[in-house]
Amino acid sequence: MKTRLLFLCTFIVGALLSSCSQSTKKNEYNIVPYPANLTPEQGQFHLDSDSKISYKGSEDASFVASEFSRFITKATGFELQVAKDAGKTDNAIRFVEDATLTGKKGSYQMSITSDEIIISSNTAVGLYYGFQSLRQLLPVQIESSMVVANMDWTVPCVQIQDEPMLKYRGLMLDVGRHFFPVSFIKKYIDLLAYHKMNIFHWHLTEDQGWRIEIKKYPELEKKAAFRKGTIVGHLGHGKKTDDKKYGGFYTQEEAKEVVAYAAKRFVTVIPEIELPGHSQAALTAYPHLGCTGGPYEVSTRWGVMNEVYCAGNEKTFEFLEDVLTEVMAIFPSKYIHIGGDECPKERWKECPKCQKRMKQEHCKDEHELQSYFIHRIEKFLNKNGRQIIGWDEILEGGLAPNATVMSWRGEKGGIQAAKEGHDVVMTPGSHCYLDHYQNNPSEEPLAIGGFLPLNKVYSYNPFPSSLTASEKKHIIGVQGNVWTEYMPNSKHVEYMVYPRACALSEVAWLDPSKKSFERFKKIMVDHKKRLKLLDVNLFDKILAPKASISKVRFVTEGKLSFENTSIDGTLYYTLDGSEPTKQSLKYEGPITLTKAGVVKCCNIISEDQKSAVVSVPVEVIDYINPTATKGAKKGLEVYLIQKKVSSCKALKKTDGKRYTSDKVEIIKQAPEDHFGMIFTGVITVPEDNVYFFGIGSDDGSILSLDNKVFIDNDGGHGMQWKKDVIALKAGSYPISVRYFEGSGGNNLGLKVKVGDKEITDVPSSWFSH
Repeated sequence: MKTRLLFLCTFIVGALLSSCSQSTKKNEYNIVPYPANLTPEQGQFHLDSDSKISYKGSEDASFVASEFSRFITKATGFELQVAKDAGKTDNAIRFVEDATLTGKKGSYQMSITSDEIIISSNTAVGLYYGFQSLRQLLPVQIESSMVVANMDWTVPCVQIQDEPMLKYRGLMLDVGRHFFPVSFIKKYIDLLAYHKMNIFHWHLTEDQGWRIEIKKYPELEKKAAFRKGTIVGHLGHGKKTDDKKYGGFYTQEEAKEVVAYAAKRFVTVIPEIELPGHSQAALTAYPHLGCTGGPYEVSTRWGVMNEVYCAGNEKTFEFLEDVLTEVMAIFPSKYIHIGGDECPKERWKECPKCQKRMKQEHCKDEHELQSYFIHRIEKFLNKNGRQIIGWDEILEGGLAPNATVMSWRGEKGGIQAAKEGHDVVMTPGSHCYLDHYQNNPSEEPLAIGGFLPLNKVYSYNPFPSSLTASEKKHIIGVQGNVWTEYMPNSKHVEYMVYPRACALSEVAWLDPSKKSFERFKKIMVDHKKRLKLLDVNLFDKILAPKASISKVRFVTEGKLSFENTSIDGTLYYTLDGSEPTKQSLKYEGPITLTKAGVVKCCNIISEDQKSAVVSVPVEVIDYINPTATKGAKKGLEVYLIQKKVSSCKALKKTDGKRYTSDKVEIIKQAPEDHFGMIFTGVITVPEDNVYFFGIGSDDGSILSLDNKVFIDNDGGHGMQWKKDVIALKAGSYPISVRYFEGSGGNNLGLKVKVGDKEITDVPSSWFSH
């Protein structure tokens, strides 16, 4: 009897301790994107085989509840039935669609107590987003593809009121350069929806391949969908192709299957049919649509091709209207993306039909001819109840009246479009191009160029400060772009996209004032585990710290900062040139330096988990004395060289035409592609100080000061900045800037930071010649 009594007491005490432990368990809210408003509460809801699932509302609400039930069964083994909502019920998960609730489309409320979970919204899409948040609150094992035994399926108690900041939250995939199976397209959509993104932009046609079946034009799938080979190596250096036939296309039935699959996940598929440029594959199949009549071949190389649709040929518009008619029958989206980017005008300048069209339509140049082309396609789509969206080049020559602009060459195009009253999707290459390197290129698979770590994606604010409050309302979305020149398979795509797309989802969902990269990093430690269970080949390396400058130079004292761009780990550094360990100095803020040497810094999780070491030389310097006289004329001389080169060093003044400019930027006389510029003159600085100069360009640039190369940013690459420090006495110095544009985007800028002041564009008043 005593033994039985002792056992009973032990059991009761154990149960009480367990209950106490569970009630005091620290709740975590690892949701991506993070909710707009979240109030933590004590306690947990326990999901078990007796839990009930119910719904109230439309068939879509029923679908969401059923999807949740299927999702739960996969990992828990619980066969939870779905019933119509009957009001408050213990141990229940309720999906309530209520049209009387207020909030943007996609908004939802979630109340989790120890008794029940209620997700409510004015639309089924809000219920679906609540479902995604709920699954992320469950233990990570819920993402397992098989039943997990002996698991305590708890959800932390919480009150959430959530809604998206932007209505367009997109992710693009280029299937023209490399082709991916329908199974991966569906997975791509699943992951997109998991992070509450709602637009899949499907880039279907390119110079290197046409990827959608058009029944009226069968030669597209026979000839335009396949190329003879693929360039080996990087565009800037590769010359050979592998001579292996490559390609593929989606049948209309497959495309409809994708559209239906996405719609069930509240994702809209926007197709892109490129025009008037990036059309060499189509011209291969139907050469009479080009200015020269061919013959053409599907391009085996990346880059921008001169072969474009003939703007003076009526057959061109007949073909495109036929194609778009079939495309509209597949894709019910409000928008049809028509590209409009990177359209060289060389063929149009030489084509009698195009020149005749220009005279007929009173076009003063080929840019206005492109505007005519875009306007005409827009009218056709508008007549069929659709609207166009295009890259920011569609602004050139005059924007079509109902067009939405996708701003990729920085924010300039988006700002202009918003000021003119057009809707804008921000997708600048600086923050949204997920094909750029996310680590040291020497440690990564080949990529197009650029450097875009996770923290920079997260830092993006899609609302330019130069816009008024009313103009900012035209910023309707953000999109991540994935160009696949250097992504030959789906695993490589995943590696480039995740986790950076997670950061972008929060950029689109959450007001900038509510974002926190420190919180995001902590959440991503948990979220990475979920992605791995979902079989996502995510980038998961320990990133080396990012130094504020590549070399520290100072006269009396210098500052050096490091940034931890990894999701986890701690920075340690040394000042004596030795390798950092956990016993070294812990980085906690800017380092003050007073003597020459080498600072080494490393991100360390454990002794066998650490990043590459970053070494920053430290140099004590003397002031340079003025060596020039301020010029009599304002601004710099600019020599514009309209010639294809691959290096700044290949540029010669004698090949150029002379202009002047008061800023280091691309002058208005420059063509779109294949040109260079040499700026020369004098820079006059106002005070004795340490000057931090930075030059940014897409492609190469070189800054020379005092007749010496100061910053070398040469070579073919996307937009990237390089910077360095120099100590200058007040006065004048010779300055030279070289820049070349190979293909793709063109951008150039020169900035300066004087001592501890804010960084700015170099003032035009400093320049003379």
